[in-house]
Amino acid sequence: MKSTPTMELFLRRPQKALIDASAQLRELYEFACAVGDHSPLLRHWFLSSDKSKQDALLYEAFDGKGPTVAALAVLHEKSKGVSDVRSISLWNGAASDAETATLSSRVNTLGRPDTVEFALRVAPAIEQWEVPVGWMRRAIAIWSPSACTFGPYWYSDRKVFEDRPGVGWMLYLPETLSVQQVPEARALVPVDGLDSSGKKMQIGTIIVSVTDEPFSDENPEHVKIANAIEIRLADQDLLPRYADL
Repeated sequence: MKSTPTMELFLRRPQKALIDASAQLRELYEFACAVGDHSPLLRHWFLSSDKSKQDALLYEAFDGKGPTVAALAVLHEKSKGVSDVRSISLWNGAASDAETATLSSRVNTLGRPDTVEFALRVAPAIEQWEVPVGWMRRAIAIWSPSACTFGPYWYSDRKVFEDRPGVGWMLYLPETLSVQQVPEARALVPVDGLDSSGKKMQIGTIIVSVTDEPFSDENPEHVKIANAIEIRLADQDLLPRYADL
């Protein structure tokens, strides 16, 4: 089976308690707005159900203004008494597995980072590296992650370090990186944000391993480049361990 393009994001929130379920769903709505232009299959999202697809189709997650009343009611009911871990999983309602996309968020108070994952098999295929870079920029603006990856799901079996994120097609780190630090990268995309005074500044860098074609975990040359970047970053103590995210 062809590996599914997947974005994974790790973050730490300043507050110790779980954020409100409505705020968690609102974050997903903001990201969903950013990916909807890529395909009609990414414009409608439903709360995932462990019962059936038909049950999930009863609860559309968003309307034109944000989270729906029905979705919020379901989440608030499920969240009663929950104070340690809350997961929200969304599905694009596709009739075929070949057109499926999922979007999920997990928040917790157990010492692990919160995570967001976006996976898609939808058409059109992602041909240009600038497309996921745009998605990552929006995700970074919403969640301020300590790391964010994008690439084929099964690249995780080919990365160098089991205890650290892989580079895959691209990796965001909250570091200002130069070509001298990562010469193997085909592109280094600066990511800007605001400091405490509201002044614009660079807050991180998206490292892109391949720019002339879509990254494939079945292409030995692509894997070689991504692995070389991982080693280069680790040698400079720039590739974090999962335990430190």
